[in-house]
Amino acid sequence: MDNASYTTLTRQSGLMQEMQVVANNIANAATTGFRAEGVMFSEHVVALGPDSPSLSMAKAAVRETIMTQGTLTQTGGSFDLAIEGEGFFLIDTPAGQRLTRSGAFQPNENGDLVTADGHPVLDAGGAPVFLPQGTGRIGISPDGTISAGGQPVGQIGLVVPTDPNGLIRESGVMFAAPAGFGPAPTPRMIQGFLEDSNVNPILQVARMIEVQRAYELGQSFLENEHERIRGVIQAIRS
Repeated sequence: MDNASYTTLTRQSGLMQEMQVVANNIANAATTGFRAEGVMFSEHVVALGPDSPSLSMAKAAVRETIMTQGTLTQTGGSFDLAIEGEGFFLIDTPAGQRLTRSGAFQPNENGDLVTADGHPVLDAGGAPVFLPQGTGRIGISPDGTISAGGQPVGQIGLVVPTDPNGLIRESGVMFAAPAGFGPAPTPRMIQGFLEDSNVNPILQVARMIEVQRAYELGQSFLENEHERIRGVIQAIRS
């Protein structure tokens, strides 16, 4: 296989990965707290020899999480929370503490505030948030302080990752922070609201069409190159 075919194959592989990312973004356009992804292409240049041109190949090996703010939608739910600005909710999972922007919480049978998957929401000190029962309406202030019957009973923690570029996406709305995290400098959450996905469906569909056309163009080139090489082989044999 010649260099042109190798180069085109690496391009096709990268376009396929980008198509998968775009399709996942579109599928999660209505997922609360979802963060859209993008693909970053890197170029590798190799010298083939003093009398030969260099070989350049592209590779889509890095996925970039887009952290722009999603639209805040009012739900009126006492345990629905949206973050305005930077920061993440801290939750406890079987795999360890994880970060999320999805604030669709609810109390479980023990009175602990949990996610839709049953993972406990943690307070500023890293302990599960407990909600006292039978005390009337639960209020949550912008800094996360929880009040029941007019008395403060706890505080929901908001954190920021030490290395924002080092976040590892483990699901649609959960991230691992291997480098650690610390308290958000200016925590601000809004009770009775949820943050929508930051995916722009129109832009994502347009990008999907562009990627599909680019992939079809590369496939056409490979087919033409295959026919050219086969024609040369047949001419030599004859």
